Amino acid sequence: MNRSMINASNTMTQLQQQLDLISNNMSNVNTTGYKRQEANFSELLYQQFDNQPNKQAEIGRNTPFSIRQGSGAKLAHTSVQMTLGALKQTGRTLDVALTQENLLFKVLVNENGQQAVRYTRDGSFQLSPTNNADEWILADSNGNAVAGPNNAPIFVRGSIKEVQIDANGNFTVVPEDDALPSQTFELGIVEVKRPHLLQGKGHNLFGLPNLNALNLAVQDVVEEVDGAERAGLSIRQGVLEESNVDMASEMTELMIAQKSYQFNSKSITLADQMMGLVNGLRS
Repeated sequence: MNRSMINASNTMTQLQQQLDLISNNMSNVNTTGYKRQEANFSELLYQQFDNQPNKQAEIGRNTPFSIRQGSGAKLAHTSVQMTLGALKQTGRTLDVALTQENLLFKVLVNENGQQAVRYTRDGSFQLSPTNNADEWILADSNGNAVAGPNNAPIFVRGSIKEVQIDANGNFTVVPEDDALPSQTFELGIVEVKRPHLLQGKGHNLFGLPNLNALNLAVQDVVEEVDGAERAGLSIRQGVLEESNVDMASEMTELMIAQKSYQFNSKSITLADQMMGLVNGLRS
């Protein structure tokens, strides 16, 4: 197998991953709060052939001396694009939207018998009954508990007359009995400092990578929004954020990736034909 076939086959494998990423974006064009992901490529190792011993012969040359032959490209990493999606008015009191970039709600999921914190932009919440009478838990659209600032679930007790969510992320429940006091909780919200480190965990949720391997702390990636910082949150009730996927842009990226795949596939075919011609030569 010659070098052109190796380069093309390496690149085709990585382009297939980009096609999968684009198709995932397109399939989530109508998913509430979905953030599109973008593929970022880098060059593989290259080999340098020093065929120009007299390097002073060419003065003013900007390109490196000798010949560099690479091994193709690879998908270095995927980055989450945190740009805002369009806001859709729903009128539902438990629908909330974050109107600023790089902010995420915190939810709690059970994985292998342990509770883990995940992050989402999907603010379509609901009050789900618990095993206790007259007790409710605030959950997301998948049934995962919405967390407060202390990573604890939000439980509401008693009959509910009205639900209010203000611009600072305060969740207030007004009871049917006017003699009882209202219950107020804070929605857990974090600011993402390094969006490129977020990992998709399915069900429109994000998680963190192995921070120990990266020598990072949780605060280096996501930072809790609390105290005076909550005054500038600007959360809207009765509104949902739509996906930030632009179908026209994704179709363009899809066609470019397909053409690149076809080009590399054609390179393998041509290399095979050239090898066939060489093998068929007769002296």
